[in-house]
Amino acid sequence: MAPVIIVLIVLVVLVFIALIKTIQVIPQASAAIVERFGRYTRTLNAGLNIVVPFIDTIRNRIDLREQVVPFPPQPVITQDNLVVNIDTVIYYQVTDARAATYEVASYIQAIEQLTVTTLRNIIGGMDLERTLTSREEINAALRGVLDEATGKWGIRVNRVELKAIEPPTSIQDSMEKQMRADRDKRAAILQAEGVRQSEILRAEGEKQSQILRAEGEAKAAALRAEGEAQAVRTVFEAIHAGDPDQKLLSYQYLQMLPKIAEGDANKLWIVPSEIGDALKGLSGAMGNFGSFGGNSGGNGGGATVPPQNDGRNNPTERREKPRID
Repeated sequence: MAPVIIVLIVLVVLVFIALIKTIQVIPQASAAIVERFGRYTRTLNAGLNIVVPFIDTIRNRIDLREQVVPFPPQPVITQDNLVVNIDTVIYYQVTDARAATYEVASYIQAIEQLTVTTLRNIIGGMDLERTLTSREEINAALRGVLDEATGKWGIRVNRVELKAIEPPTSIQDSMEKQMRADRDKRAAILQAEGVRQSEILRAEGEKQSQILRAEGEAKAAALRAEGEAQAVRTVFEAIHAGDPDQKLLSYQYLQMLPKIAEGDANKLWIVPSEIGDALKGLSGAMGNFGSFGGNSGGNGGGATVPPQNDGRNNPTERREKPRID
């Protein structure tokens, strides 16, 4: 009985193992390569798959999702003999599991080496300045070469990105000094433009202010002259309407002399020749007034003023003083 039980147990274990090897569950976005006696037979897709146990074997399980592989910095020489370190990132996807298994031993390593050689060929035809400013061009050229080369491996390169381009330290210092000088130059130019614009606006403002001030002064002078002319006309008309005599004019002239001498700046002033005539007329008026006062008691009917000479050999007009009652 014991040998029979042992045989049954062995058979059950073998059946269980055979079932495990027969039923293969492949996850989504994955594929498996099946070989029969070392030869490729088929590719298992996602889901439940049945294989022949102990005859069919699973050679490789491949992830069909898009993969991201960063590569370490690679030294590359530019056209102007400068060494730059470039970091690259590759986005690829396996489209054919069979080709990725049998056409290349290690497609990741193959993509890395192909990326390095292609990058050196592309950068070798560019100088440093163009290399730093032509990332899109480098990415497009690198992706085209990689996609064409990896197509037979069952791999599609979706995108290639240059993560960093690092020139030598001395070149970085020179570039920083150049950029700083350019920024200082632009700042000086902008400051000069600002000062120039400010001076132009200030000059325009002063010009407009002077024009407005001159117009205002001209209008004010015109109005002032018009007012003075009107005042002169009024005074002239009033004088002619009042018909003043020589003695009144002489008295007014003497009253204006102190005003002429007023002011600290009047160090020297000229006495006109007419002042003698004015004084003569005034003295004659005062004399007439005295004689009139002395004769007022004896002549009750009024006194006659003797004729006076005004300095021009023209006798002045005799007028009688009104009698004071």
